[in-house]
Amino acid sequence: MAGYEPLNTLKPLADDIWLVDGPSIRFYGVPFSTRMTVVRLQNGDIWLHSPTKISDALKSEIAALGPVSHLIAPNWIHYAFVTEWQAAFPKARAYAAPGVVARAKKHGMNMRFDEDLSQTAPDAWAGQIKQMVVEGSKIHREAVFFHVASHTLILTDLIENFEPRNLSRIMRILTRFGGIQDPDGKMPRDMQMTFSKGRRKLRAAIEQMIDWGPERIILAHGRWYDQDAVAELKRAFRWVL
Repeated sequence: MAGYEPLNTLKPLADDIWLVDGPSIRFYGVPFSTRMTVVRLQNGDIWLHSPTKISDALKSEIAALGPVSHLIAPNWIHYAFVTEWQAAFPKARAYAAPGVVARAKKHGMNMRFDEDLSQTAPDAWAGQIKQMVVEGSKIHREAVFFHVASHTLILTDLIENFEPRNLSRIMRILTRFGGIQDPDGKMPRDMQMTFSKGRRKLRAAIEQMIDWGPERIILAHGRWYDQDAVAELKRAFRWVL
């Protein structure tokens, strides 16, 4: 059980922004819940962040919102289901964070991406969704986004916040050791180590997120924050601020 049922269906957050909780996947043998963020842009186009596994019902539900036009692979481990959505919506453009293409090739996936994600939002969503690529690690380079209208910060793995009630005994031990257990979810300890020489760049990125003034934070894994977003950022990144 993912713990966030119902799965594979739209859950409204605010005007023109929804969540989809997907089925759990295994990463190095460990089950992880999945979550996609859906935004309808001002021109009606649909923007999908970290696409979860597609289903016929979910495909129809999202297509009813508008044309699916933008598919976002926000970091090097969140790309697996992009190809399913490309097949379903061949006119959609796919965007890759640094490291995505190389890792996909390493795992035998010859994926098509149309644009690289950078520090500047493309014209398609400039002014509506702010973005930047968090620097400081040679391994984990995550693109983060801020939906201006709803004051929503969209992260992927920079914070993980697994709820003990949804976990097996071994997962409760692992997440507590990894520093990613609710109510004190943070960046996983192994990921923190990759920023050991780039803490200044990471700090600058976190300060930028705080300056955006988010009211909520969407996470890919675990309980997300529907209020007190700035306080949660300061708590989760107290080790670097």
